[in-house]
Amino acid sequence: MGGMQEVVQIDELDRAIVAALQLNGRAPWSVVARIVGASESTVVRRATLLGDSGLLRVIGVVDVLRCGLGVPVLSRLRCRPGTSYDVAGRVAALPQARFVAVVSGSADVVAEFVVPTHADIGRVMVSGVPGGDRVGESETHAVMRTFVSNHDWNPGVLDEPATTELRDSAEPPFEDRFRQGPPERLDELELAIVHALGEDGRMSYKALAGAVGASESTAKRRVESLVRRGCLRFRTLAEPEVLGFAVEFMLWLEVEPGLLERAGQQLAAHPATRYLSATTGRFNLAGQVALHHYGDLYPYLTGDVGSLPGLRTADVTLQLTTLKRAWVPTPAVGGGSASDVVGSLMATDPRGARQQMGEK
Repeated sequence: MGGMQEVVQIDELDRAIVAALQLNGRAPWSVVARIVGASESTVVRRATLLGDSGLLRVIGVVDVLRCGLGVPVLSRLRCRPGTSYDVAGRVAALPQARFVAVVSGSADVVAEFVVPTHADIGRVMVSGVPGGDRVGESETHAVMRTFVSNHDWNPGVLDEPATTELRDSAEPPFEDRFRQGPPERLDELELAIVHALGEDGRMSYKALAGAVGASESTAKRRVESLVRRGCLRFRTLAEPEVLGFAVEFMLWLEVEPGLLERAGQQLAAHPATRYLSATTGRFNLAGQVALHHYGDLYPYLTGDVGSLPGLRTADVTLQLTTLKRAWVPTPAVGGGSASDVVGSLMATDPRGARQQMGEK
């Protein structure tokens, strides 16, 4: 699925298809068609058009913390006036950058980097961030615990029965299931599978087998093992506007340490929360939120955020333009191919990444 080629008018059927894939990126087209009330051929045609326009893509994403492949770090940059988009573009070009957005408020650019270890944070932030004197100030927040991620987000477009069918609601939250235990180690075949699915998360097992040089049954078994072990997840990339959300922003909170878990769990359960993690630094709770209308922002802040236990400080940076999500350039910058996390880490620090993956 390539970059933006033409303007596509999104209707309710398109929105329902994207919502179904957000809940289950590898759901069979026959199941998606039945849930959205259209023929399978119509669903495939609509999804293909959205994909060709850069508005929809499903990719496989490796869980870097779970697999010991790196440490996510959120960075807030203050830029000289008029340079924010230039700085953001340069940051987005870094292989370590997983998410990059131009924002308004107390920061100008927000980025998420994945570095081999927490000791590499200084190297990336001090000597690795491009922009020179355009960046006047920066601060970093290393992720300690993730409460909810974009993979888990339910946009609320489909009804409860459809949601339950597409996603096993009886299963405990992903982040809670895999919070404990040592990192998993991926072998060469698993790394090849992750790389292939990073380009196309809906690739058939037959095509995957051909891409990685294994039998179809082996490819299927390995994918199921990666998912079961919490190493691989499927991410549907679609801008919030496609699902009817006009406002997206980063939320930065300072919460009393003793109440951080309670506050995190409460905010993670809110339907507007796309991503939420506990972090080091000035703010110890950082999230990404999507709302349907700008008018929803005030009641959200005063009510939903204001009611959090132990809240000391709340800050909002509105996302103006998002350049990169889950390693992939967005339609705002013309789309592009996925940057596989393993490849990114290998390009950043081949020796360190190999060591973390158990290679000698």
